[in-house]
Amino acid sequence: MNLRSPSVRPILAAAVIVLAGLAAYHNSFSGPFVFDDVPTVRDNATIRHLWPLWDALRPSHNGSSADGRPVLNLSFALNYAIGGGDVWSYHAVNLAIHLLAGLALFGIVRRTVERGQVAKVDLRCGGQLLQPDPVLFAFAVALIWTVHPLATESVTFISDRSESLMGLFYLLTLYCFVEGVEGVRLRQLTSAAEVNCRNLTPSPWLWLSVLLCFLGMATKEVMVSAPLLVLLYDRTFVAGTFREALRRRRALYVGLASSWLLLAAIVAGMGGNRGSVAGFGAGVPWWAYSITQCKAVALYLWLSVWPHPLVFDYGRALVGNPLSVLPQAVFLVMLAVGTILGVWRRSPVGFLGVWFLAILAPSSSFVPLASQTMAEHRMYLPLAAVVVLAVFGIHRLVGAAGMRNRAFVVVVSALAAGLGFLTEQRNQDYRSELSLWEATVRDYPGNGYAHYNLAVVLGREPGRLAESMSEFRAAIRLEPGYAPAHNDLGNALVTRPEGIPEAIVEYRVAIFLQPDYAEAHNNLGMALSARPGSLPDAVSEFQAALRIRPGYAEAHINLGNAFSGMPGRLNDAIAEYEAALRADPESFEAHFNLGNSFVRSPGRLADAIREYQEVLRIKPGFGPAKDLIRRLNQVSPDFPYHP
Repeated sequence: MNLRSPSVRPILAAAVIVLAGLAAYHNSFSGPFVFDDVPTVRDNATIRHLWPLWDALRPSHNGSSADGRPVLNLSFALNYAIGGGDVWSYHAVNLAIHLLAGLALFGIVRRTVERGQVAKVDLRCGGQLLQPDPVLFAFAVALIWTVHPLATESVTFISDRSESLMGLFYLLTLYCFVEGVEGVRLRQLTSAAEVNCRNLTPSPWLWLSVLLCFLGMATKEVMVSAPLLVLLYDRTFVAGTFREALRRRRALYVGLASSWLLLAAIVAGMGGNRGSVAGFGAGVPWWAYSITQCKAVALYLWLSVWPHPLVFDYGRALVGNPLSVLPQAVFLVMLAVGTILGVWRRSPVGFLGVWFLAILAPSSSFVPLASQTMAEHRMYLPLAAVVVLAVFGIHRLVGAAGMRNRAFVVVVSALAAGLGFLTEQRNQDYRSELSLWEATVRDYPGNGYAHYNLAVVLGREPGRLAESMSEFRAAIRLEPGYAPAHNDLGNALVTRPEGIPEAIVEYRVAIFLQPDYAEAHNNLGMALSARPGSLPDAVSEFQAALRIRPGYAEAHINLGNAFSGMPGRLNDAIAEYEAALRADPESFEAHFNLGNSFVRSPGRLADAIREYQEVLRIKPGFGPAKDLIRRLNQVSPDFPYHP
C-alpha cells in the first residue's frame, strides 16, 4: 500500500483521528449517571421501549435534557434497546457520535481547502504562497478538535449528548452540502461548456443535507443557525454572492428553511420556554443575562487556548456590575465588527467569525437560560472555528520559518498529544459523582449550587454527615435564597435529636422561600412529630404537602402515622394509609402501618394478616411482619399462615 497515494492519505488521516479520540477518552466508559443523567436516562420511562415509536419521540416533561428534543430522546431509546441500563454503552455511543463529528469536520475542511478558497486569506511570506495541503490541514484541524479537553463535557457527560448529537447533525448538514456542490462542479467541468449548472440534476447529497437539518432541529435548539451557515458557506466558498447561491439552489434553501417550522412547533409545544428554564419567562432579566455572557464568551475563548481549569457547573450567578466586564464587552464588539468586515469581503475568516458567534447566540446572547449562565458544552461546535484559526497560525509560522509539512505534522502532533493528555486527566473527574463535584467546588468555589450538590453526595457516604452539613452551610452562604439547600440541611440536622430545633428552622425558611415546596412541608411535619405536643402542627404540614401534591404517598403515610398517635383518629389513619397505597401500591411501609391499624380495629385481624402478607411479598426478609403474623395466627387460628 502506497501511503502517499491520494486515495489512501484521507483514510489514514481519518484512522489516526479515530485512534487519537479513543486514546483520549479510553477512561470515560465507567463514569456513573450523574446530575441530569438521572431524569434524562435512568428515570426516563419513555426510553424503555422503541415501539410504538411515537412514545420515544414524545419525552415526558420531567426536567430532563431530552424534554422537547424528540430525536435526542429516541437516541437514548435506541441506546437502551442495545445496552439496557449499562452506563458504558451510553458512554460508547457518546464517543462514537463525537468521533463521527470529528470525521465530518475533517471532510468539510478538506473539501474547502481543495477548492483553493483559503488563498483568500493572506498566507504569503516573503512573496511565497503558503497554500496548505488539504488532507494535512484538515487532519490537523479535526485531530486537535477531537482531542481538545473543552469538549469533554459534551462527550463524557451522558445527557450532554444533546450538544454532541446536534453538533454531528450540524456538521453533516454542511458536509453533505459541500459534497453535493462538489459533485455538481465536477459534473459541470466534464459537461459541455454551454451546459448551465442549473440544468444539472441536483445531487442526492443536497437532499440528505435537508434531512439532516431537520434531525438537528429536533435534537437541540442551537441548530437554528444551520440554514444560514450553509447559505453563508455557499456565498463565501462556492457561489460568490448570496443572489447567485439562491439562484442556483433555491429549492435547497427552501427545504433548509422549512426546518425552522419544525423547531418552532417543538418550542411552542414546550410553552416557549423549555419548562421555565429557558426563554424570557425563565425568571432571569435578559439584560443581566446579556452582561454575563460578555464574561462567558471571553472565558470560552480563553479555555479554547488554555483549557484549565475546566468546570462542570458554573451555577446561576449573574454579573451585577456592567463595568466589571467592560474589557470583555469591548473585545466582543471588536470581534463582531471584524466578523462583519470579513463577511463583507467574502473572507473565510468572516465565515469562521459567523460560525463562532451564530452557534453561540441561542445560549450566549440575550435569551436567558435559568439553569446555567455559563456552560462549557456550548463551545462544542464554536471551538471548531477557533481551532481552524489556530491551525492557520501554526501553518503560517512553520512556513515563515522555512520548514515543510513534516515540521507542521510534528508541531500539530505534539499539541494534540498534550491536549489529549489533558482530556484523559479531565475524564478522571467523571469517575464518580463525588469526584466530579469535589473538582467543581475546588476549581469554582463561588458556585453555591456546586456546594449543594457536593453536600447531597457526601450525605450518602458513610461517616461524612458533618462534611455534608458543612457544604450545605457553604451553599446557603453563597445562595441564601436556594430553598432546597435549607430543606436538605434540615434533613441532615434531623438525624440527630439535638438538631431537630435547628432543622425545624431550616424547613420553615425553605417554605418561606418556596411556599409550594411539598417536600419541605412534609419534612417539617416529620420534625414536628418528634417534638412532644406538636402533632396538630405536624398534621397541618402534612395536609399542606398533600394540597400541593395530592398523590404524595410519603405524606399520606406520615399523616396516617400522626393520626394513629391521636385519640379517636384511627379511622382517619386507615384512610390515609389506603390513599398512600392508591398512589404507590408497592409501598411496604403503607401496607405494614395499615396492618398495624387493622390490628387495633375490632374484627379486622384477617385484614391485618393480608396486609402483612403484602409486606412480605414486597420485602420477604422483613422480620416484624413475620413475627406479627405468627402472633395473629395464635390469636385467630382460622387464618393460618406460615411465613
